[in-house]
Amino acid sequence: MAELAGREPSQKEIKLVIGASSAGTIFEWYDFFIYGTLAYILKDAFYNVENETLGLLLVWSTFAVGFAFRPIGAILFGFLGDKLGRKYTFLVTVTLMGIATAGVGFIPTVDTIGIAAPIIVIFLRVLQGLALGGEYGGAAIYVAEHAPPEKRGFYTSFIQASVAGGFVLSIAVVLLCRFLIPEESFVEWGWRIPFLLSIILLGISLWMRLMLSESPVFQAMKEAGEMSGNPFVESFTYPGNKKRIFVALFGVTGILTTIWYTAFFSGMSFLRGPMHVDNLTVELILFIAGLIAMSFYLVVGKWSDKVGRKKPIIIGAVATLFLLFPGFWGLGSLANPGLEAAAQKTPITVSGPECVTDPFAEMFDREQTDCGKILETLTASGVAYTLKPGGELNLSAGGESIALQQEWFDSGTARRDGIHAALGNYGFDFSKQQPSTANILGIVAILLGLGMLSALTYGSVAALLSEMFPPKIRYSSMSIPYHIGAGYLGGFLPLIAGVIVASTGNIYSGLWYTWVVVAFGVLVAWWGLPGGPPRDFADDQT
Repeated sequence: MAELAGREPSQKEIKLVIGASSAGTIFEWYDFFIYGTLAYILKDAFYNVENETLGLLLVWSTFAVGFAFRPIGAILFGFLGDKLGRKYTFLVTVTLMGIATAGVGFIPTVDTIGIAAPIIVIFLRVLQGLALGGEYGGAAIYVAEHAPPEKRGFYTSFIQASVAGGFVLSIAVVLLCRFLIPEESFVEWGWRIPFLLSIILLGISLWMRLMLSESPVFQAMKEAGEMSGNPFVESFTYPGNKKRIFVALFGVTGILTTIWYTAFFSGMSFLRGPMHVDNLTVELILFIAGLIAMSFYLVVGKWSDKVGRKKPIIIGAVATLFLLFPGFWGLGSLANPGLEAAAQKTPITVSGPECVTDPFAEMFDREQTDCGKILETLTASGVAYTLKPGGELNLSAGGESIALQQEWFDSGTARRDGIHAALGNYGFDFSKQQPSTANILGIVAILLGLGMLSALTYGSVAALLSEMFPPKIRYSSMSIPYHIGAGYLGGFLPLIAGVIVASTGNIYSGLWYTWVVVAFGVLVAWWGLPGGPPRDFADDQT
């Protein structure tokens, strides 16, 4: 890259490049993540379903829609970025994202306009997905093409930290709204404010990015007449690029994206849902852990400039295979120790005919079996259970049968309240939890551990992907595998993990999705990523 760059940018220019690119990335990921942060409210605002599990699955489905369109955005904006330039392309993406996010704040609820509400939300999530598909590649390449080779990992790690920064900012805005707006008002209308705030963030992003000049690498290619004729086609025909795209998809993005979403989004859903931790407490925990974890990405990025990009990724991925389940077991024991103790002291057993759950039964107007309804409620409540064969439906605690009431099978609310009351007699506590200070510190420590695993597999990735692909098709070549991996392997993680949990009844079973994706990614990364010190693409054409 250096030979194309002409002159080296000054330190002042580098700081402006990093600052403007990182700020824009924070704002754009804030726009994308605020939907997931407020999922527990949006399920009631835009979906009219009684089943709480189904409501969350529908929210995560809409969340996944945005990710599904990220690869299309990568193809579209990657093409424009390689043809028209890095700067103007990500000006377009940040504008599209800001408008689409603000639009969510204006949508009437499902009680007002019916099914039109979720349809409009899905449309806006599509626009967000398209925008984000062009944002990351543009910002990462823009910084990488300004950075000297020996500092490329460190400089681009600010972009990686900015992704986490978007999540932290979304939590911070929600916390601020909570402190200023009463809880009832926040649930009723205050949740719209974080979405509408994106209008202001859009203005700041555009102001900062308009001060930037075009990438020196792109300018040099343009002056030398070395532009790609069709970046999308050449991404798959350039010698060796198919292998590089495969490795970037499964050996890099598949690993980093599943670990990231498991650490932060699955961690947030786990604490809020089956662990019953107070919402404000969860947000404070995630804010503190996320804010501290941002620094990890910078440390790893700088370290990768010395040891290479492969080593941190392999270390982080292999460590995840050993620590993922213990980490979440630790979260469970610290967040709601009474629930785990009650389950061990008084095992819950369910028996009966057709004891399987159908999480989408209400959505598709299918009849959930009576046993399936009991299992669904137990899972949503974080109660572990054992299935035993039996001809008649039976729910027992410590060997003692619990009387099943007919109204439990007619109303999800009545079933939840009835089961909670019955199990409460055996020590199960389903009230909102406020863990002790020591336990909160333990939870934060575990989340920081998961954050470090994410940083190891993510901190050097912008530099790595920039170095993997030739400059004239770099925007397209790195954006396509990155957003296919992040869009499908990572973006569908909350939905897939939620379906696995709802289907098995084991609140930890959804982690197997992450484990399998990471395990496969380790094999691909070990085989396909170049080892040794970092080097430009020109040094490794084959």
